[in-house]
Amino acid sequence: MSILPYYGDFRVLIVDDVADNIQVIMNTLKEESYKFSFATDGKQALELIRLNTFDLILLDIMMPGIDGYEVCATIKQDPILSDIPIIFLTAKSDIDSIKKGFMLGGSDYITKPFHADELLSRVKHQLELYRSKQILKHHNLNLQSKLEKKETRLLSELEENQKEMIYILTELMEATSDETGKHIKRVAECSRLLAHYHKSLSEEDANLIYDASPMHDIGKISIPHDILHKKEKLTPQEFNIMKTHASVAYNLLKNFDRKILKSAAIIAHEHHERWDGSGYPRGLAGEDIHIYGRIVAIADVFDALTHKRVYKEAWSIEEAVEYIKNHSGSKFDPYLVEIFLEHLDEFIKIAQD
Repeated sequence: MSILPYYGDFRVLIVDDVADNIQVIMNTLKEESYKFSFATDGKQALELIRLNTFDLILLDIMMPGIDGYEVCATIKQDPILSDIPIIFLTAKSDIDSIKKGFMLGGSDYITKPFHADELLSRVKHQLELYRSKQILKHHNLNLQSKLEKKETRLLSELEENQKEMIYILTELMEATSDETGKHIKRVAECSRLLAHYHKSLSEEDANLIYDASPMHDIGKISIPHDILHKKEKLTPQEFNIMKTHASVAYNLLKNFDRKILKSAAIIAHEHHERWDGSGYPRGLAGEDIHIYGRIVAIADVFDALTHKRVYKEAWSIEEAVEYIKNHSGSKFDPYLVEIFLEHLDEFIKIAQD
């Protein structure tokens, strides 16, 4: 445990039980003239945090005794320390570890081995964001208009953090399948297009759906591989297991306060509901299904039909369009089907990318 000489305005605590890892991190960041401290286990880290003031903590997870998760939880429970940004810097790259890190209050999550530029960029971002938050807290009332502008920027940056988290999770989801390819991107683009032409939705809605829809099938991380990628038709029991992914995703996302993840929770929960009430998990019907869920339902089915899956060959564009047209008013919102057909060329172009 050591505090190094002063090298700059920002004070960074590095916590890792491997001394070589600490040295690599310091070598990467030293050009920015930060003031470094380091600890080699969770107990030492908490002692340093109680005795010193830090602007950022780089935290390993797998350490003897008190692990990184417990260190993070302890910090976030202390109102004096809770605002300090924590970046998990760890070799653990599975979805449960990433989820737990963010749920405990981590500001970012970087997996080892990392690129030097990536670490520098993310550290700078979190330090600037933290310093701005501190300024917002202590500015006098005469600067209120400037504070409001800064707050708007900070909220925008927080949304960008959410988008980064969604990117990490969806990349992991993509990695579980050999055939999803650009499915997530195409569904997002089709969903935004449907929302764009919907008379009751704004461009903000369209952009929000675009950012949130990549999480529509994130619950499938809980489905056993032999069911998720089965070539034959699923048995009724297997299909019941498959259907649980909508509720799993909702439970994963529902407690987040920010609008992107709240929207993602709604989409994941309701995009398998059907206009006539025959869908799952709750059997909602008509306009009881959230409009975001109704939109992603069409985008998801259109893309799934027109691309090969382990259990089927790709349908032709004509076959997929006919299917959606024939199920207007049963599986799909009739007004959305009208939009889809009216602007079909644009949807076909997305499908062919």
